[in-house]
Amino acid sequence: MAATPAPGAHAHWSSRFAFIMAAVGSAVGLGNLWRFPFQTGENGGSAFVLIYIACVALIAFPVLMAEFTIGRRAQKSAVSSTRELALESKKSGSWSFVGWVCMAGGFLVLTTYSVIAGQVMAMSAAGFMGGFATDAGANMFYGTNTWRIVWQIVFMALTCWIVSRGLKGGIESVVTILMPLFFVMLAALTVFAVIRGFSDGSTAQAFTYLFTPDFSRVDGGTMVSALGQAFFSVGVASAIMITYGSYLTKDTNIGESAGLISGADTVVALIAGFMIFPIVFSAGVDPAAGMSLIFTTLPNLFGSMPMGNLIGGAFFFLAFIAALTSSISLLEATVAFFDEHSNFGRTQIAWMLGAIAFLIGAGSVYSPEFGANFLDILSGSILLPFGGFLVALFTGWVLPKAILKEELSHASGRMFGFFHFMIRWIIPVVVGLVLVLGIDALFLGGGINAMLGLG
Repeated sequence: MAATPAPGAHAHWSSRFAFIMAAVGSAVGLGNLWRFPFQTGENGGSAFVLIYIACVALIAFPVLMAEFTIGRRAQKSAVSSTRELALESKKSGSWSFVGWVCMAGGFLVLTTYSVIAGQVMAMSAAGFMGGFATDAGANMFYGTNTWRIVWQIVFMALTCWIVSRGLKGGIESVVTILMPLFFVMLAALTVFAVIRGFSDGSTAQAFTYLFTPDFSRVDGGTMVSALGQAFFSVGVASAIMITYGSYLTKDTNIGESAGLISGADTVVALIAGFMIFPIVFSAGVDPAAGMSLIFTTLPNLFGSMPMGNLIGGAFFFLAFIAALTSSISLLEATVAFFDEHSNFGRTQIAWMLGAIAFLIGAGSVYSPEFGANFLDILSGSILLPFGGFLVALFTGWVLPKAILKEELSHASGRMFGFFHFMIRWIIPVVVGLVLVLGIDALFLGGGINAMLGLG
């Protein structure tokens, strides 16, 4: 067993497998199993899917490379890494603002994420114990605000305990077990849904829905949603990947790792569509049912299916694994910073920050407007895109090309050229425009959307 690093020493991944499982586990979360299906349904199906894939390949992937580069170069938390690299580049230490925005966005995502993850845990328990079949059973697990808080506490306590145990004793030991189990369960449930849908045509309907685009339904809102989903799903612009990158050793191929992680995340999202939409279409349910698609529609469908409680329990347990591996990375990104800059131990920091995240999230339980119309908008529609915009500016315009070439020495000339061109010229413009459209749609009545013909 690897020794625990001494206080002040910076930990490193014990193996490439552990790093990939942790990073994929961070990227593959409720964004794939919960958010992607209802975002697809609300934004016109396959046109949204294609735009989402383009956002991952052309925007999220280079930003992911940039974040790994920043973290590995400085070997510190997101805030400290951006400050140190700015100073190394003979620029102002105020560029640490990039890390602050990313860390704030990631922490706010955690506050509402823990509420949704608690609901996922409750649904899994309800399924395995027969609760899908009756309203009384479902209500017993998640029908009141009190139960919502109870499950949120359970989930946050588990997250805090894992993070408090450190990189090797906590995060690595969990992800190297749970992520392989996740992929096995995902494959089994998808095969079940696809085979079941062959008889009534719902599998073919799901394939058409996911891969036959109707671009007449695309507007500025679709662009904002697709980019937000790409950032939310891959986990960039939330300080996670800078932090995880700081645990990398110099022999890691950043481009290859970033490609594997973003590719795996996209594949899981598409597979999740094939797992969920055949069941939805088979029951004649509207795929644009929004958030209720996962937490109301599917439980009702599982409750009416033969062996539905078992299948539903397994589905929500799969979502629980995805939620847990993501939540520990969201908390770790903030814990890493305070671990560097306070006299408290990691255990104290993890539990204190977890308590703060719980209290903010609990506010969204009792005030859905606070959760949906403030926290979700501030984190998902403002801070994450703004963080991605700042990361691109910082990497493309502050960091010298020599530093980037040194950290990306494994990349071919063509790959490095693509990365540097995108991160310097294209991503700031595209993400900046989408950020403006998002702010316009949310706060200014969509006037800019209409002016540009996107509304």
